[in-house]
Amino acid sequence: MHVYLHVPFCARRCSYCDFAIAVRREVPSAAYADAVLREWTGWQAHEIWTGSPQVESVYFGGGTPSRLEPSTIGRILERIAADRPVATDAEVTLEANPDDVTPGAARIWRASGVNRVSLGAQSFDPGVLGWMHRTHSAQQTGAAVEALREAGIAELSLDLIFGLPESLGRDWSTDLERAVALWPDHLSLYGLTVEDRTPLARWAARGEMSPLNDDRYAAEFLEADRVLGGVGYEHYEVSNYSLPGRRARHNSAYWRRAPFIGVGPSAHSGWGSIRRWNQREWAVYERAVAAGESPVAGTEELDHGAVELEELYLGLRTLEGVPSEWLPLDTAAAWIDSGWATASERGLRLTVEGWLRLDALTAAAR
Repeated sequence: MHVYLHVPFCARRCSYCDFAIAVRREVPSAAYADAVLREWTGWQAHEIWTGSPQVESVYFGGGTPSRLEPSTIGRILERIAADRPVATDAEVTLEANPDDVTPGAARIWRASGVNRVSLGAQSFDPGVLGWMHRTHSAQQTGAAVEALREAGIAELSLDLIFGLPESLGRDWSTDLERAVALWPDHLSLYGLTVEDRTPLARWAARGEMSPLNDDRYAAEFLEADRVLGGVGYEHYEVSNYSLPGRRARHNSAYWRRAPFIGVGPSAHSGWGSIRRWNQREWAVYERAVAAGESPVAGTEELDHGAVELEELYLGLRTLEGVPSEWLPLDTAAAWIDSGWATASERGLRLTVEGWLRLDALTAAAR
């Protein structure tokens, strides 16, 4: 079993963000813990626990989980461990903004059981950070890495965003160099997308911003693969790189379609063919849980075809790929001839060039 907790609170909405967040000057840490633990209690009699699986990973995502009072993390983890068996080597990840990381907070997180931090660096360019509405500086990223390591956090991941508008003058090569210089265990690289109802979408609608063209987007994706692979990072999933033995176990569970429980506003849960999700807004979620009502906003049961498509798409995202029999022979042969796929121990996996075409290839295969 894998557990995800959505922490919606942020100091400011980033220009590209369409996640379910709540901008708060003061974060209601105690109220948040009360609410998610009430929801967690409701999960205890659910059929998802049939066979009593142990908790293999816990992930605090957001939003900005590092804005919670550090002791709140410990309160939640203690309750999870009191209610369910937790693996002795469970991966416990906290997403953090660099400006929230202090030596004191890092020590409390570690003492609470956090052994992995995903740090939202995004860029090391001051102008880019300002354009993104990030609240930290490039210097704070380095200081955060040092504080986390001194606190004994075993694993560290950095997030970066590529594919930015050319008008920003962002030097992607320099950002990669500065990230590698910090030598994180893991890197997640996400291409910028223009989502509805974001500052970025409004800028684009007014003609104030032009997205990066496809050729340069692809060039930056391929450069990252070349640079990071050259210094020992394994490109094990479309957006993720790790040093040997440092893959993100929680995220890998999603790609394997392992069962997971999502707690908190907008959190999603999945097991077998069932998918369900919570109320998106913090205030609506909190009121429902406090009143003893279900916070669930919707449920879906995938049919056989949808399950097969999900398995194919998720499998093709990974370095291991999918069994050859999942694809028509002529399709697999065409992909290999085009340089988009290669044979793997499992059957067929996409190359980095193929990953650039993942959505189109998956759609064409079905």
